[in-house]
Amino acid sequence: MSRRASHRAPDLSRVLLGAASALLLGACTPTLVREGSQPAARPFLQAFTAEGRLSATDGREAASGRFEWVHAAQHDRLTLFSPLGQVVALLEGGPASASLESADGNRREAADVNALLPELLGVELPAARLPRWIQAAPAADAEVRDLDTAGRPQQVFDQGWRIDYTGYADDTAAALPRRLEISRGDARVRLIIDSWTALP
Repeated sequence: MSRRASHRAPDLSRVLLGAASALLLGACTPTLVREGSQPAARPFLQAFTAEGRLSATDGREAASGRFEWVHAAQHDRLTLFSPLGQVVALLEGGPASASLESADGNRREAADVNALLPELLGVELPAARLPRWIQAAPAADAEVRDLDTAGRPQQVFDQGWRIDYTGYADDTAAALPRRLEISRGDARVRLIIDSWTALP
């Protein structure tokens, strides 16, 4: 994973590793939408694998690389890779335990994934929201500001964060996102999702 202006390791492991912690939550169907076009029905995968690329910055430090996120009801695994395909860090967690292992063999354990977030996150993302944000299926209390012509979320505000969807996998109303940006102030996480796999 390439980086610049960083003295902490592995810092952007930290940014998306934090995202992994979000994995533990399933939520309800979104209902709050700004007045105007009607939203399309959105799928929400309870279990999935997402693979792609990310970049993240907190306004001072930045990093980029590839990720594989495997989300299931009781267990999640997020692997971060360098641009050359080497494993940078692995975060695994469930409802009762979590661990983070970096490429140098350093390992941290905690009671749950959320307990590792202060150490891991370069960006203070709200963990519980990420599984829905990445699928463009916001929770009922999120504010959907804009829809595209297919009725899919284009801009969402949730707990002070702005989520912009700039590309979907195809033109259908149920298509999963391909590109999104999560931001608040100087904090910014960009995701390009190259593949989605629904898991049983």
